[in-house]
Amino acid sequence: MERSLDGRRVAFLTANEGVEQIELTSPWKAVQDAGGEPVHLAPEKGDVQGFDHLDKADVFEATTAVKNASAGDFDALVLPGGVANPDQLRTDADAISFIRSFVDQGKPIAVICHGPWTLVEAKVVAGRTLTSWPSLRTDIENAGGTWVDQEVVVSEDGPNTIVSSRNPDDLPAFESAMVDVFAKVRTS
Repeated sequence: MERSLDGRRVAFLTANEGVEQIELTSPWKAVQDAGGEPVHLAPEKGDVQGFDHLDKADVFEATTAVKNASAGDFDALVLPGGVANPDQLRTDADAISFIRSFVDQGKPIAVICHGPWTLVEAKVVAGRTLTSWPSLRTDIENAGGTWVDQEVVVSEDGPNTIVSSRNPDDLPAFESAMVDVFAKVRTS
């Protein structure tokens, strides 16, 4: 299978505070190592405070405010987790619209841990099988999805492919599936 992401731009969408650092940095490196171009977006351009569980970690830079971005400028989307990160994003209309645009355009999304909260808010979970941090099971099921406890799930049950994973322990499997799915995207 082709695993090169050459020529592919991958949006990483986080809140400006609360992202689980390893769920941002490790998939970011996987995209770079495969030849892709990761781009960091957040509700506001500028500082993004990473966390190591509940402890503050490093600060990253979001180069673009999500309200100024278009899904058409990217080939794929990554939604890192952390508890606070997706909880904030799901209340941001621009972020939810951006996520929904990826689904509407048939572009793949990779999401981990608590990240599926944003998919629930975007109303793109119905009929899909996903995994996540276990506490999201009820949210996913109430949104019409099927929740499973697996290391990684690749759902092709809708207009786009969604790769989901449970937690940082699953990052190797998540990143491998993510790169495989993203490599199938045709660039313009």
